[in-house]
Amino acid sequence: MNQAINQLLAQPGIWRASDRHPSSEPRTGTHVPSGFSGLDAVLPGGGFPTGALTELIHAHHGIGELQLVMPALARLSRGGRWIALIAPPFVPYAPAMAAQGIDLSRVLVVHPDNGTQALWSIEQALRTGTCAAVLAWPSTCDDRSLRRLQLAAEAGDSLGLLFRENAAAKVRSPAALRLVLDQSDRQRLGVSVLKCRGTPAGAIELDTWSTAAAGQQMPLAMTH
Repeated sequence: MNQAINQLLAQPGIWRASDRHPSSEPRTGTHVPSGFSGLDAVLPGGGFPTGALTELIHAHHGIGELQLVMPALARLSRGGRWIALIAPPFVPYAPAMAAQGIDLSRVLVVHPDNGTQALWSIEQALRTGTCAAVLAWPSTCDDRSLRRLQLAAEAGDSLGLLFRENAAAKVRSPAALRLVLDQSDRQRLGVSVLKCRGTPAGAIELDTWSTAAAGQQMPLAMTH
């Protein structure tokens, strides 16, 4: 019996709670660097997990939540697959996205008519395999919906980025990574790990970050 258990634990896909940086995530095990060394240093794999959901939880729009993912999106946009924005709260500002290094020819924007269509669109974009990343702002998202989206991200090997309100932090989620963002310091974006396999919860010290600089090039224009 002990020999069988040891053989099982020797498999590379097995993660142990004592491992700070697991060798792989479920199914794909790939990551894309965030572009912030302070964040990448604490994330397993050194970046955002692909083939999984990442939740960015914040009190309101425009505190720098998009700037946090721009370097990763710029990298992914040069890989040939699409970057999809689904139900964004404001109009995407193309010049700002281009200035961040995003290949605009690979960007899709979807404006669903309602919350049900939004969830369907998110799931399809994640599952097809044609989108390297899917950014979504779902108005409602229950546990069942989140699990469907997580499975879809795994099937499509896509980086799923869900932008959610602070209330989401109080409920459980199958997302592989959950980050809470705040702007208590006007000059710096606060980032805390709420959930991440192999990384303890707590604040992260970002490098080369200024909310003032981020505000000068807002990827989403402040108009409905």
